[in-house]
Amino acid sequence: MLIRRMTATFGKLQEQTLELQDGLNILQAPNETGKSTWCAFLLAMLYGVNTREKNRSGFLADKTRYAPWSGASMSGRLDCRVGEDALSLFRTTRRQTAPMGDFQALYAGTADPVPGLTGTNCGETLLGVSREVYARSAFIRQGGVAVSQDPGLERRIAALVTSGEEDTSYTEAMETLKKQLNRRRYNKTGQLPALEAELQETEALLASQTDLVRQREQLLVRSAELESREVSLKEELAALDRWDLHQKQQDLQKLEDAASLAEEKAASLRRRLEEEGIPENDVTGRLRGAIVNLNTVRKSAEKAQTECDAAKAALAQAEEALAASPFFGKTAEEARKTAQTLPPVSLKVWDWLLALLAACLFAAAAWGFWSGTDGTGPLQGLAYLPLVPLVLGVAVLSFLFWRRRKVMRQRAALINAYGVTAPAEIAAQAEVYVKQLSGRDAAKQEASAKAAAAQGLWQSVDVNAGGILEEVRRFAPAAYDIPSADAALRASALLRKELSEADKAAHEARLRAELQSQQSPAFPSDGPSPLPPERPRQEVIEELETLQRDLAALRSNLDRVAGRLHATGDPLALQAAAEKLTDEIATLEREYAAIDLAMSTLTQANTQLQSRFSPALGKRAAEIFDRLTGGAYGDVVLDRTLRVSAEPAGAGVPRDAAYLSAGAADQLYLAVRLAICDLVLSPDFPAPIVLDDALASFDDARCAAALAYLRQEAKKRQILLFTCHSREAVFFRDDPDVSIQVLTDP
Repeated sequence: MLIRRMTATFGKLQEQTLELQDGLNILQAPNETGKSTWCAFLLAMLYGVNTREKNRSGFLADKTRYAPWSGASMSGRLDCRVGEDALSLFRTTRRQTAPMGDFQALYAGTADPVPGLTGTNCGETLLGVSREVYARSAFIRQGGVAVSQDPGLERRIAALVTSGEEDTSYTEAMETLKKQLNRRRYNKTGQLPALEAELQETEALLASQTDLVRQREQLLVRSAELESREVSLKEELAALDRWDLHQKQQDLQKLEDAASLAEEKAASLRRRLEEEGIPENDVTGRLRGAIVNLNTVRKSAEKAQTECDAAKAALAQAEEALAASPFFGKTAEEARKTAQTLPPVSLKVWDWLLALLAACLFAAAAWGFWSGTDGTGPLQGLAYLPLVPLVLGVAVLSFLFWRRRKVMRQRAALINAYGVTAPAEIAAQAEVYVKQLSGRDAAKQEASAKAAAAQGLWQSVDVNAGGILEEVRRFAPAAYDIPSADAALRASALLRKELSEADKAAHEARLRAELQSQQSPAFPSDGPSPLPPERPRQEVIEELETLQRDLAALRSNLDRVAGRLHATGDPLALQAAAEKLTDEIATLEREYAAIDLAMSTLTQANTQLQSRFSPALGKRAAEIFDRLTGGAYGDVVLDRTLRVSAEPAGAGVPRDAAYLSAGAADQLYLAVRLAICDLVLSPDFPAPIVLDDALASFDDARCAAALAYLRQEAKKRQILLFTCHSREAVFFRDDPDVSIQVLTDP
């Protein structure tokens, strides 16, 4: 198979195309430009995308890891040549859950589908090997150079050294036999332990049946004893019931007698009340209420009389105070007028005019005397003329003094008459007298009103008392006053109350008798009287309840034993089942021994097979490893699990790959991978070898040796070498048969 062109929408690749040539293709590109993505795309175009892979910690499934960054659906095209036919393979995505699930294979340049080629068998049909074999042989990724075992690869290798059939794998056969062996017995699990446990359980059931039958017989005997005792206790309870019924009949008779006696007492009281004419409770209550109201009115009358007496006393006091006043006997107007007749102390206007006139006269006299003395004044010659105003002034002044003295004598007489020291106090006494007059009049009115109110209340007391006594004397002639009438009414109320209580007692006694009669069935009077019980009812009930609980527990235990007997089944069936289980266990033990023998034989055969294929694979790997290392190692040893060891030249002792340097280990694994390609891949379907930075850890010398070997191998099959270094391109820059491409970041 030769790949011509790949077009991918896959991961970071968006409709990117990669052209390839026959032989060796050097594809140089820096990191993160899609080299590993192209490798994964090629594997997906040939074998599809594994949709069953799940994302887990540290691992992303291809369907997630290579989802197109652009958000488009995953798709691709692969143009190739297989033999003489040019084919175009297409994969597209119709459902997101099945990326690249739609497959189409056409002959190039036509629309004719390739018959028999499907998305499932495409890779195995074109390359001749399964996906697992191809991934572990010719598909070499960076960090994945080491060889791991796979049943498909194992079958492929086994076919090379045996009959050529690829349907046999030691690992698968061993796993199948081991599953069958474990199915029969694995520690304490499997068919044999289960059957042995079932047989042990069946034998235990057979052994327990005898014990269960014995227990059931004992329980039946004990149950019969308890049932007999239960019947005896129930008969004793029935006798107690008859005795209680007899006692109830006697109690009923007592209740009947008590009811009759109470009814007779009530009838006797009723006759007495009718004979004595005792009024009903409403009349008695009304009259007693009237007496209570009468007492209330009497108290009000007494209070009013007290207030009337107080008002009369206040009136007497007011009249006594009025009689002590100097204005007694006068009206208010007369008293005020008398107080106003007192002459005023201050001078009147004409008094002041007379005084002014006197002063003027005295001034004229003085001036006259002065003028006539020096002989130069205007009154010269009239020396006696000033005596006239002087005399007139003295006369006016004397009149004023006389008048003032008269007024003072009048005021002194009035002041002495009223007992005051100042004239203003007489007016105050007059005002006090006026207020005393008003107080005396108000007290007189108050006394009159109080006297009228008290008189009205006493009249109401007399009228109401007469009415009450008149009604009470109808049934109590001896009631001569209100207290005796109240006593008669109290006695009537007590008689009525006694009658009511007697009626109530008779009614309750009759109800008790009727209720007892309803609850007590008739006791046969012609039968013998029951005997008193030998022990209390509660003791019998407690014993019966205890016995019934024991009997219920015994019956439950009996049912449980019967259920266990029923669950164990028929003894004959159990015996047959035990024999069948014994036979099955014997059969499985023979099968177990046969499978164990087969596994031992298979292990021996695998050892022989290993001794046949390991030398051939190791020899071819040693040849390639010798070329890659320039003769540093002379031999390569592999076991059945593809564990690799290398023998340095001249050492004579193989070294496990784990003891080699990282570069030497990668070269050893690359040699084994290429040897597996030579032995496993069919020469009829030369599958291309894909190397993704597989030479990254090689030094320059060994890288040149590896490139030279790959140049030689490219004559037999197409090789795609993806690298991030430029030394490969430099190594083949003058070789026209090697295709060199420098990829860029899409």
